[in-house]
Amino acid sequence: MAETLRFDADEVTAQVTEGIEKIQQASSTEELKSLRAQYAGADSAMTLASKAIGSLPADQKKDAGKLMGKLRADFGRAFAARETEVKAAEEKAALAAETVDMTLPVDRRPLGARHPLAKLMEDVQDFFTSMGWIIADGPEVETEWYNFDALNFGPDHPARQMQDTFYVKGDKARDAAGFVGSNMVMRTQTSSDQVRSLIKHGVPLYLACTGRVFRTDELDATHSPVFHQCEALAVDKNLTMADLKGVLDKLAVAMFGEGAKTRLRPSYFPFTEPSAEMDLWFPDKKGGPGWIEWGGCGMVNPNVLKSAGIDPKVYSGFAFGVGIERTLLLRHDINDMHDLVEGDVRFSEQFVMGE
Repeated sequence: MAETLRFDADEVTAQVTEGIEKIQQASSTEELKSLRAQYAGADSAMTLASKAIGSLPADQKKDAGKLMGKLRADFGRAFAARETEVKAAEEKAALAAETVDMTLPVDRRPLGARHPLAKLMEDVQDFFTSMGWIIADGPEVETEWYNFDALNFGPDHPARQMQDTFYVKGDKARDAAGFVGSNMVMRTQTSSDQVRSLIKHGVPLYLACTGRVFRTDELDATHSPVFHQCEALAVDKNLTMADLKGVLDKLAVAMFGEGAKTRLRPSYFPFTEPSAEMDLWFPDKKGGPGWIEWGGCGMVNPNVLKSAGIDPKVYSGFAFGVGIERTLLLRHDINDMHDLVEGDVRFSEQFVMGE
């Protein structure tokens, strides 16, 4: 059953008076709109009272109509007057906020910002140098021997195929170690620097290799044909997986803060035996603390040591690799690789402000 409308002159007058008082105190157009809906809208006391006039006795309708007309007029005038004042104040404030002091000096050559990848590469290098390790920096155009053969990749390994590797056209050349006839490729991992360093420095050796690598991936949210890696190598007497795990946990803390740690899962890589996938746990992981894949690792395959002239019966070693872009994405909760390569200075400036 529909509610019976009731006309109460005192009540509606009090409501309109209250509404006018609030209008006079309003400080924004949004507040005024809200008050108009409350005191003059479809469900307001003023509207319901107007509807109730039809149910009044004939001798009362005229006076009731006059009262409602006056109340509506009073409310309308108060609203219009305050609306004009508020809009003028808002426009004045907006103009003041947009005012430009033409006498101030201007930086006509604004500085850019360092890319976060460059800063992270330095942080990674600082971690290893703090432990006394050396940093290697080999060529990006590499011989197939260093990139594959010396790392125990068989001649039919899928990674050698054109769908994974950029081959460089040109004459076959003699490389620094004297190997003749190797095809030239864009290096697919910085592990080639490890073999070069073993040949150059001998053992014991503790080093990290950081730099760009190239694979025939398409650019999407999580992949890029050009990206950065850090691969670490330690070769000495009596090294074990326990030594590897200790370094990995220290690197996790250095990159992701206290509480970060790693775990190892069995896997396969041609250049390590045994091999493991490395998972990372850190408190600020997107979606809450938990495990996520970070890189690969393992004990250096004896064949790799032999390639560098190292006796695997005397020396052992461990190696691991992590992607610099992946580390940056995880550490700062970045969802799209495009942000790292588009060159928008506003992206890099966020990291400058956060330092």
